[in-house]
Amino acid sequence: MAKDEPTLELTPELILSAYAQGIFPMAESRDDDGLFWLDPEMRGVIPLDGFHISRSLRKDILRERYQIKVDTDFAGVIAGCADRDETWINGPIFNIYMDLFNAGYAHSVEVWDGSELVGGAYGVTLMGAFFGESMFSRRPNASKIALAYLVSRLNEGGFKLLDTQFITPHLASLGGIEIPRASYRRVLQDALTVEANFLRQPLTVSGRQVCT
Repeated sequence: MAKDEPTLELTPELILSAYAQGIFPMAESRDDDGLFWLDPEMRGVIPLDGFHISRSLRKDILRERYQIKVDTDFAGVIAGCADRDETWINGPIFNIYMDLFNAGYAHSVEVWDGSELVGGAYGVTLMGAFFGESMFSRRPNASKIALAYLVSRLNEGGFKLLDTQFITPHLASLGGIEIPRASYRRVLQDALTVEANFLRQPLTVSGRQVCT
């Protein structure tokens, strides 16, 4: 873990270059304008062929009580992810991911209850890799529903890697695992040779398709 050089300009190109090397940025807190780079010894990933949908989650998805949208409120998803007592998302992080979104590299999967954004997940695409940044939930299972739709979209789009950075009990319950840094880098390099398309899957997808 190393502090970022004060003179280093944070640009989309720098972020993408770091991701391609297996490195990602975080901030100490929302009130700290600095950032640091991480390259963990153990890396969290969700194998795209091993995502686990529990019986209760499957019921929630098939019920389709929420509307699932893509890239309609990217800023709202980041804000939702940052809306907690402690967060690594500060102003510079927020701004650079907005730049990545505007450049077509970052995407959000959103869970809507009518006109209210109640959950979602966002991350960055680079070739066949998706780097999941964060997710949030304001309704039971909303973030899990977003992740299920995200995994479906990544599989349809030809992606080979879903990087979650770290593993939490929440992610482990969905099939997330940890792999050593060297193994992660091999998987990453393979994914970076693959052309993938986040928007290949239609924007409207049924719950049944996601659960198949």
